[in-house]
Amino acid sequence: GEICAFKIHGQEMPFEAVVLNKTSGEGRLRARSPIDCELQKEYTFIIQAYDCGSGPGGTNWKKSHKAVVHIQVKDVNEFSPAFKESMYKASVTEGKIYDSILQVEATDEDCSPQYSQICNYEIVTPDVPFAIDRNGNIRNTEKLSYDKQHQYEIMVTAFDCGQKHAAEDALVQVNVKPVCKPGWQDWNKRVEYRPGSGSIPLFPSIHLETCDGPVSSLHTTIELQTSSIGKGCDRETYSEKSLQKLCGASSGAIDLLPSPSTTTNWTAGLLMDSNDIIFKFDGKQGAKIPDGIVPKNLTDQFTITLWMKHGPSPGLRAEKETILCNSDKTEMNRHHYALYVHNCRLVFLLRKDFDQADTFRPAEFHWKLDQICDKEWHYYVVNVEFPVVTLYMDGTTYEPYLVTNDWPIHPSHIAMQLTVGACWQGGEVTKPRFAQYFHGSLASLTIRPGKIESQKVISCLQACKEGLDINSLESLGQGIKYHFNPSQSVLVMEGDDIKNINQALRKVSYINSRQFPTAGIRRLKVSSKVQCFGEDVCISIPDIDAYVMVFQANEPKITITGMDHFARPAAQFESERGVLLLPDIRIVSTVTKVEHSVDFREHDRVNKQPVVEEMLHNLDFCDVLVIGAELDPEQECLELDNGELQGKHLGATNSTAGYSIYGVDSMFSYEQVLRQLRYRNWGTSATAERKFRVKCSELNGRYTSNEFNLEVNILHSSNSNFMDHVNHMIIQPQFLQSVQHPEGSAVHSSVVPSVATMVVITCVSVLVLVVTLGVLRLRSARQRGAAGREGAKDGDMDWDDSALTITVNPMEKYEKPHQTEEESEEEDIDDEEEDTTSAESDDSEEDEEEEEVIVQKGDKQNSTRQEQLEWD
Repeated sequence: GEICAFKIHGQEMPFEAVVLNKTSGEGRLRARSPIDCELQKEYTFIIQAYDCGSGPGGTNWKKSHKAVVHIQVKDVNEFSPAFKESMYKASVTEGKIYDSILQVEATDEDCSPQYSQICNYEIVTPDVPFAIDRNGNIRNTEKLSYDKQHQYEIMVTAFDCGQKHAAEDALVQVNVKPVCKPGWQDWNKRVEYRPGSGSIPLFPSIHLETCDGPVSSLHTTIELQTSSIGKGCDRETYSEKSLQKLCGASSGAIDLLPSPSTTTNWTAGLLMDSNDIIFKFDGKQGAKIPDGIVPKNLTDQFTITLWMKHGPSPGLRAEKETILCNSDKTEMNRHHYALYVHNCRLVFLLRKDFDQADTFRPAEFHWKLDQICDKEWHYYVVNVEFPVVTLYMDGTTYEPYLVTNDWPIHPSHIAMQLTVGACWQGGEVTKPRFAQYFHGSLASLTIRPGKIESQKVISCLQACKEGLDINSLESLGQGIKYHFNPSQSVLVMEGDDIKNINQALRKVSYINSRQFPTAGIRRLKVSSKVQCFGEDVCISIPDIDAYVMVFQANEPKITITGMDHFARPAAQFESERGVLLLPDIRIVSTVTKVEHSVDFREHDRVNKQPVVEEMLHNLDFCDVLVIGAELDPEQECLELDNGELQGKHLGATNSTAGYSIYGVDSMFSYEQVLRQLRYRNWGTSATAERKFRVKCSELNGRYTSNEFNLEVNILHSSNSNFMDHVNHMIIQPQFLQSVQHPEGSAVHSSVVPSVATMVVITCVSVLVLVVTLGVLRLRSARQRGAAGREGAKDGDMDWDDSALTITVNPMEKYEKPHQTEEESEEEDIDDEEEDTTSAESDDSEEDEEEEEVIVQKGDKQNSTRQEQLEWD
């Protein structure tokens, strides 16, 4: 009558049934182990009840009918959503709005629909132009721009329906692709150029993107815009005289706009850009050329050259604007010859003087050119071979479009006035004044009487030192046509094959051959035109706007050294050859560079250390100026043999104020010429001393040397001042003056006299005093004869017989190529002192002092030069 057990039928069910009350038959079903919905969501099994009437072995149990049990497992939200991939990638083209860029997907391992379904997705990254829907589709909310941002990275999370979010967010990478735009790619806007770099490529990795357009040919123009640099591009800023000589122009050109100086003072009042010797005329200024600078009557052949930058004339009614004018100084107002601009036309006026025939002749020559008013620099040359006048502009020939005839000017005795920048109005006005002012800039205005200039020289005078260049022309590829303009500032290339054009453009370089180029920016413009196969509308390629940045060159320091004081007997100055003024002058140029890799062992670290290097470059003038009263042409002069200038690009001018050597040539050439400059004085009784100053320049004064001062003493032979000279020479021996050398340009060593040397010199000093007494007697008798011989001894050791001047120089310079007796005498000198010259001095009446002498080690060029010391 009681229930004793419940039995579950089924394979390994994780449940058991226990009896709670046998009498009432109540029981409980329970789990034997934890139940996991994710393993099994529901169970179905059969259960039976048994009574207690069992016999041995349980054979007599009575069991109930079978009851079916169905169990459903309720889910717990224990799992977070997880994305199928940790990273998603997609690409989009800029400028489009997409419905769906890509879809992300997450899953949840919970078993119930509530907890296993993904109800929502969300973008975690703030402020991005994207949105995501419930199905994980990502779209852009605004048009994307490649220029603004190439790539976006956004983090996305997912939520199940129980609002549990993903444990790890997913990364979504969206790449923005530019809309394919035809154009040049992979080029730099800024190209850096350091002086001395030679030729550097402008676009080493450039290529053209055509977006698969059907291109049949390409026409590309590369333009270097240099209008902002000086006279239109980087040209040598030497003086016009030096440039003429450098280009092989025939001599005799007269510079009408030179740099202002004491001798050329008529340009002093003009507005000037000193860096390039450019004169600016603002319509209020003119300059009178002094009489005697230009011959009064020009022959039938002459040349006028100038640089001009001119814009349209100001004002409603265009006036004549005078560049150069030769008119009557007083009384009348006749223009004899003139060059002027009128209504953007260049006009040359030439009125011939009345001579044999009173005939109608060509007098006005007109040229109409756009360049006259384009506000750019141009080089003009007017070649006159009367009656033919030819104009060259930037090296190209132009014939006049209009020639008008006139009668010759009747002769008169009125003086003429040559002017620049305006014309002198001497008559028809109450007070003579300037008129017809010029508005613009002029430079290098010259007139050369009696000679016309060749095309070759004209091209050289206006040549650019910078321009475009093509590296390795032979490797340009087949089918590429190219063309340079004369100044190489514009290059045009044409070809059918885009690949070949790309390679050709990579070879286009910038070159600047100036040693000290003008620093600053040069703009670059590349424009291209494309032709397509059978297409009416073809792709357009945007221009390239870039620039070359030219850096400032390291500035040179020019140093002049040499013997700065010497004395000679009057007889030498009076001789026919005079005295060499600068026999040992030395011109050295150094430049300071900062080196980074100099390692100091004591500090054991790398330091920035300035290193001074000697550099070779040209000079363009050296002036030897007289300090104090000017030379008296009646009794003294500076002289130089004309033969010394032959074979060099040098010229010279001589005046009572000094000697000027000019022309673009090496420092070595200048040294050679200056060492042959002689000073003569055939009235020495009035002069005891002369002082001179030497100064040299590069690039027309852009870089100048130190001022080297030289004092010359003229020794007069008289017993009264004899001992003064002796004492002066003992106390201040000239040969002990140490020469200052620019740092890094010379090797210094010091020679300290040994005891033996001091003894020898003491003995020599005593001997000298004894011999002098005999010499003095001979001196008065042979003075005239000696004077003649002194002139012939110019290149040897100088001997001052006027006072105590017997010279014994054990270190006299010898020339290595010739094995002489002097060489065998000098073999005692140490090897390390082989190239040096030293001298020791001792005053026998005073304590012996050790004197240090600084000597300069000659460079290879000068190893055979005779550099003698002065022994008084």
